[in-house]
Amino acid sequence: MSVRKRKWTTRLGEARESWIVDYTDQHGSRHIETFEKKKDADAYHAKVVVDVDSGVHTAPSTSITVTQAAIDWIWHVEAEKRERSTVIGYQQHIDKHIIPRIGPLKIASLTTPRIQKFRDDLLADMSRPMAKKVLTSLKSLLKEARRRGNVAQNVADGVSITFDKRHKRQLKVGIDIPARAEIKAIVDKLEGRWRPFFLVAIFSGLRSSELRGLRWEDVDLRKSELHVRQRADRWGVIGKPKSHAGERTVPIPPLALNALREWKLQCPKGDGDLVFPNGNGHPENHSNIINRAFMPLQVAAGVVTKDGKPKYPGLHSLRHFYASLCINRRADGGLELPLKMVQARLGHASIQMTADVYGHLFARADDGKELADVERMLLG
Repeated sequence: MSVRKRKWTTRLGEARESWIVDYTDQHGSRHIETFEKKKDADAYHAKVVVDVDSGVHTAPSTSITVTQAAIDWIWHVEAEKRERSTVIGYQQHIDKHIIPRIGPLKIASLTTPRIQKFRDDLLADMSRPMAKKVLTSLKSLLKEARRRGNVAQNVADGVSITFDKRHKRQLKVGIDIPARAEIKAIVDKLEGRWRPFFLVAIFSGLRSSELRGLRWEDVDLRKSELHVRQRADRWGVIGKPKSHAGERTVPIPPLALNALREWKLQCPKGDGDLVFPNGNGHPENHSNIINRAFMPLQVAAGVVTKDGKPKYPGLHSLRHFYASLCINRRADGGLELPLKMVQARLGHASIQMTADVYGHLFARADDGKELADVERMLLG
């Protein structure tokens, strides 16, 4: 391997020079890369020496571009039967953020400093959560390129976007979580086909997709239980829950149970045997539920902002309420559910997720009183 200067004269008589890195890779193939500055050539030479010795070098001249790697990655994701909404999200990351910034670059020419710059550019242009998603997509793209043998290493592995949890706003009752009085006002206004739907949503904590995919065979009216075994995505396509933990059994109270018994007699029939279908028996559209039911329901119940608009934007607020109900059962003379049981009820993939979102709602022990009791016990 060598770094040497090359000089030449153009047809117009101008003197030019560049720096050439001449090397043979681990497969015995010779490559020549040209740089305008010696420091760039030296840096590339130093990297090539290490990569060739480690057997992980891919020459830029034989490398595909980031754009082509992105096409390969999307093809792989689709072949793995990922959800349609997931694939669309990945494609948006590629089209709006990855290709415009680094699409023409050869993946073998990417370096960790270049990925760091990509990361910093994302943070300068968008929210931190969105930047994290785009960076994760790029890392997955390069991981697939490595699996295909198009690049020997993933230079994005050590690049990340983290969050400072101290600055993350906690969910608050009356702002993110409906207060009990607000839920009572909503329940008092329930009628018709939406009464069983919203009672189940309030007292089971099911996600919108899980409610829209719920089948009658998954409702045990005798045991007062719902079995979550499938969900309907935004296009009405039925599939498995979001994770293995999403498959779960959830108890329902008498109010929701009686509403389901009455609703079963008049529920539209369809091939999917759905509990909450549209008039044709197909999965109900999520937007219809929000715009035609939940928003008018809040207005009718007086659960509104100062300017008279619906206070809570989506059904997830009812899921938050259910979580708070499980945690704060002391208000009803009961015992709060352990964190692990709250996780199981909500179908969270990890207990850490449950703790991060709802941990602050658990009642704090009176540490001062406990310490005083221990002191009296020890010292008399």
